[in-house]
Amino acid sequence: MKNTIDALKLFLVLTVLTGLVYPLVVWGGARLFLTGKAGGSLVSTGGMEAGSELVGQAFAKPGYFHPRPSAIGYNPMPSGGTNQSLTSASLRASVKDRRAGEGGKTADLLFASGSGLDPHISPAAAKAQCARVARARGAAESDIISLVDSLTEGRQLGFLGEPRVNVLRLNMKLDGMPIK
Repeated sequence: MKNTIDALKLFLVLTVLTGLVYPLVVWGGARLFLTGKAGGSLVSTGGMEAGSELVGQAFAKPGYFHPRPSAIGYNPMPSGGTNQSLTSASLRASVKDRRAGEGGKTADLLFASGSGLDPHISPAAAKAQCARVARARGAAESDIISLVDSLTEGRQLGFLGEPRVNVLRLNMKLDGMPIK
């Protein structure tokens, strides 16, 4: 009986520590040290939240940059990739259709990301879309390319990952540009 009571006490202590104390410490630390990111890195425009810098969303109009394809329709609840192998007929058909489009030379416009929610594309993928965006907006392609260059983020910590462009931020800047 003593072992059972000791086990229950330990269970309750660990439940409080790992289920209440630890999450509150992590949440408080994030609020204190990562103020802008602790709430989901939300981006606002005109006083309204437009989305998160960390979660991709669909943009389909020709005047906007398009993100990576999503295997989950940009729904953050069932986050995940396609799980299709390179031998999958379905994957090959999807890639063939995407290759016929403007981004046919960049892998990130051909294949979905592992999470299906990647908010970034490569600078090459963004530049492959500049002509379409410029035509749709009546802007000079060189202005659109300059915008892409100005919003290109480098490697994290100088050596992790690849240069990238956040599609939401890019499209928000486009909306702020004068339309000719």
